[in-house]
Amino acid sequence: MTTSKNIFFLVLLIAYSGQTLPNTPVVIWHGMGDSCCNPLSIGRIKSIIESNISGIYVHSLKIGNNIEEDTYNGFFKDVNEQIALVCDQLKNDTNLKNGYHAIGFSQGAQFLRAVAQRCPYPPVRNLISIGGQHQGVYGFPRCPDSLSKICDEIRSLLNIGAYEKFVQKILVQAQYWHDPLNEKLYREKSLFLADINQEIIFNKEYRDNLLKIKNLVLVKFNKDSMVIPRESEWFGFYKPGQSKEIYEMEQSPLYLNDTLGLQTLDREGRLFRLTINSDHLKFSDEWFIDNIVDSFLRDKI
Repeated sequence: MTTSKNIFFLVLLIAYSGQTLPNTPVVIWHGMGDSCCNPLSIGRIKSIIESNISGIYVHSLKIGNNIEEDTYNGFFKDVNEQIALVCDQLKNDTNLKNGYHAIGFSQGAQFLRAVAQRCPYPPVRNLISIGGQHQGVYGFPRCPDSLSKICDEIRSLLNIGAYEKFVQKILVQAQYWHDPLNEKLYREKSLFLADINQEIIFNKEYRDNLLKIKNLVLVKFNKDSMVIPRESEWFGFYKPGQSKEIYEMEQSPLYLNDTLGLQTLDREGRLFRLTINSDHLKFSDEWFIDNIVDSFLRDKI
């Protein structure tokens, strides 16, 4: 005789027969000088994801009330305030309540990592960094002509002193500026990067929360002329006291001490390092579909 429990499961089987469950939503955060909705950049990425995974929900983060504010805030808004705003955005988005995949482009990558470390709800599934500067930068990149005035202003502020408190508070790029010639000053004065990299005090929750993700995916551009040094995209950086010799991720204190969980993720096969033989954020639609969409965004039912 069929039990009520068996009938219940039979009904569920019939209801879902021939159907697939909704794919995990995606959250994306653009880089410096870009905006949430630029049809030639992040807007294009959003369209690629939506056209390749039917019915998927994609949330492109906007910091501000419009595209102009979003672009400006990528240069001149306290990063910690931005992280707090994004945490609230994601928590209040009911489409994300069961979790989401996170893709950060350039500086948006380390910002989304901070979200994963500080705000575990809703949970991040795959955390994908495309050209992110996880150990910071030591050198300001070239700038498009349309943003030359802003970039000149940033350079003047960095010349005043990246670790001056007022510069740290207002200049986004100063908040992930990492001076290998003065590691002590960096650790003492950095308001953002030194915190999320566990270089000020050890925050167990940061490590625990990062280890809750399914996979960490790091994409490095082998010909990157924007990120200095480009090894920062894989958690490498300059050896202390100089700015020529590089250490790789496995030689970094972050990995050796496992304060972020990088060594654990690597040992468990949950850390993926991809390379592209091109300049910063230069990749084809086909590369993105094959290596990101099909490999890490498409739920396997």
